[in-house]
Amino acid sequence: MTKEKTSFVYVTYIMSKPEKVFEAITKPEIARRYWGHENVSDWKVGSKWEHIRANDQRTVELVGQVIEMSPPSRLVMTWANASQAADPASYSRVTFEIAEYEDMVRLTVTHDELEAGSGMANGIQKGWPVVLSSLKSFLETGRGLDVFAKPKAA
Repeated sequence: MTKEKTSFVYVTYIMSKPEKVFEAITKPEIARRYWGHENVSDWKVGSKWEHIRANDQRTVELVGQVIEMSPPSRLVMTWANASQAADPASYSRVTFEIAEYEDMVRLTVTHDELEAGSGMANGIQKGWPVVLSSLKSFLETGRGLDVFAKPKAA
């Protein structure tokens, strides 16, 4: 019996250029500034990538493989918790589509092949909006958001 799959799509518009958005996703020193993590890879199709917490411990939190690389318009990669890396069923897929839209960029992030109801599916629904909002703020103002902030109690 196969498990039900789900997907998550997030679209945002950023006052930037496609090359700058692509670099912000793929260059560790830039991603650290708005994500608090570094995406580390040689970014060649078939290569592994690691999502490393940008702190003293430098913990590898996510892993995957580069599936497609078409700078500056498209990046596709697999995605799994590092603790589940040995389980092929734990992998999902993330697609970044970057397109010029008048004088800005339309960024569409599609995270699919997720197991419905899983911790990953639930987590990314909260995670992607704050990370992508921080990316937008960073590229437009030079300052990212605190992606580790917690909502204040009412």
